[in-house]
Amino acid sequence: KAKIEYGEAAFYGPKLDFMVKDAIGRRWQLGTIQVDYNLPERFQLEYTGADNQKHRPVMIHRAPFGSMERFVAVLIEHTAGKFPLWLMPEQVAILPISEKFNDYALEVKQYLKKYDIRAIVDERNEKIGRKIRDNEMKRIPYMLVVGEKEAENGEVAVRKQGEGDKGTMKFEDFAKKMNEEVQNMINKW
Repeated sequence: KAKIEYGEAAFYGPKLDFMVKDAIGRRWQLGTIQVDYNLPERFQLEYTGADNQKHRPVMIHRAPFGSMERFVAVLIEHTAGKFPLWLMPEQVAILPISEKFNDYALEVKQYLKKYDIRAIVDERNEKIGRKIRDNEMKRIPYMLVVGEKEAENGEVAVRKQGEGDKGTMKFEDFAKKMNEEVQNMINKW
């Protein structure tokens, strides 16, 4: 709904504010578009018009998402940090059972990269339970556990954040499944 607010801190001239509600119903002014008569005067801006005379321009400020920080803050709060799969900075954490399988984990990561899947390898010298717990807390959507059996068979043991074990599959099949899932999400938007 649009509504007119007279005298609402618009010291430049007329403006449009775009309000959003966050996850708990609070309203935030996120974006704005406004006409500015002051700054062209202050910076002594001018142009030559069709009449061959100097004229002062009218400036239009636009910030459709407001500050990037405010936009990201609302997004993080709204999703509780659990972004949609396509938006996650790290979509997959590859968790080697031990350092013996780091090379295989890196091979899987390189393969996923060809499919534009953003993955990290957790090479820390920690027990697998700790790696799973830490990556669950980071809200990484998928974890791929790799050990001896997976390396021998060209597979990964798939875990989904918040849901647990999803079984074992070829890492090529996992890459295709991920791309399909991302595409389905984008198509819904």
